[in-house]
Amino acid sequence: MEFNNVKIEKAEGIAVVTINRPQVLNALNIETVGEIRQVFMALRDDAEVQAVILTGEGEKSFCAGANIDEIKVLNSLSGVDFAHNGQCTLNTIEKLQKPVIAAVNGFALGGGCEIALACHMRIASKNAKMGLPEVSLGVIPGYGGTQRLARLVGKGKALEMILSAKIIDADEAYRIGLVNSVVEQADLLDTAKNLAKSIMKHGPVAVRLALESVSRGLETNLEQGLAIEAKLFGLICSTDDKTEGTSAFLEKRKPNFKNT
Repeated sequence: MEFNNVKIEKAEGIAVVTINRPQVLNALNIETVGEIRQVFMALRDDAEVQAVILTGEGEKSFCAGANIDEIKVLNSLSGVDFAHNGQCTLNTIEKLQKPVIAAVNGFALGGGCEIALACHMRIASKNAKMGLPEVSLGVIPGYGGTQRLARLVGKGKALEMILSAKIIDADEAYRIGLVNSVVEQADLLDTAKNLAKSIMKHGPVAVRLALESVSRGLETNLEQGLAIEAKLFGLICSTDDKTEGTSAFLEKRKPNFKNT
């Protein structure tokens, strides 16, 4: 499967997905958004892939945001369609039942920051710059930024960033919980791959259901979230992987998970 604006490399159970438009700092256009969705839909059904890393080509930019020319011509009706299209793609990333790690190299602004927010975890290089500066253009984030950022860093900090169009560096992103860690640019991909490998050592069914439990729980209140967790815990108790994992622990050996 080949695309004009996205590259995919697979090895050792990890798919590295790269937004490949370095001539425009990996900025999004409608074609690129559609290609990202197709890639993640394919990865969803790819049994060989256990984890995904999403990054941008080069060292300057993860994704510098949306194509302003496309936004300029939108009206009230086409604007809704534009936002829904982007949200659909980012929902595909967020709902992938495999861990998705954003390796944020350089600028992650506007739609680029929203893509990073849709990933399950984020690792930033020291030169990363992140923000949702849409109000400076007279618009608001439309690919889920107003919702995911507030859920991740809290309402007050999210409003500060969004309403001031503030762009923050990697250390500030780490301080407020926007990224999981900050590393040297040269170590970014290896760090993301090592995190993926540390997750892949564990029961794949358990990883999948843990992702589902956290994601679904955040969409509701604590009582309903606990009910979701209990239901999924009961489901995992009927799996071969649960039997293998607990047996291996008691027998003091490494588990041999079968994803069943």
